[in-house]
Amino acid sequence: MSRTYATSHEALTDLVRLVPDFPSKGVLFEDLTPVLAHPDAFGVIVDELAEAAESMGAEMIGGLDARGFLLGSAVAYKLGQGILAIRKKGKLPPPVHTRSYDLEYGSAALEVPASGIALAGKKIVLVDDVLATGGTLVAARDLLEQSGAEVVGFVVVLEVEGLGGREKLGESPLVVLNEH
Repeated sequence: MSRTYATSHEALTDLVRLVPDFPSKGVLFEDLTPVLAHPDAFGVIVDELAEAAESMGAEMIGGLDARGFLLGSAVAYKLGQGILAIRKKGKLPPPVHTRSYDLEYGSAALEVPASGIALAGKKIVLVDDVLATGGTLVAARDLLEQSGAEVVGFVVVLEVEGLGGREKLGESPLVVLNEH
């Protein structure tokens, strides 16, 4: 019989797979795949993310490419809201709004449709799996603000401490499930 979980902390502690030296030497990768594959653990994670997003006044959920799509879609469904897929550059047909940003190993860009979705004035909570350096979440916030939306907060499952991501988000509300 499959174990049940009362909190995300229990599920994360029990199911996150720790992979040393991935994607490079000295990095301890926290793999959420077993958590997402476990129905009860996935449900607890989604419930807690949805509660946090709702408390921030979300009118729409923004899911970041790619694991943020999985989590954000489930959160949006639970809240009866739409999901905005914030894609990596080149994945959406034009016209798009684009925001480039720097990574430790180069640069990247995120995109959202420039038409077909009414973003102006919409209160959006960004959902992702991990907060590390914060670059992707900051770029997503900037992209949505460029599109006329208001990012009212961030919800993530895990945080890699010591990389400065939290500080880059400024005073915006942030909920990290593995803090509980």
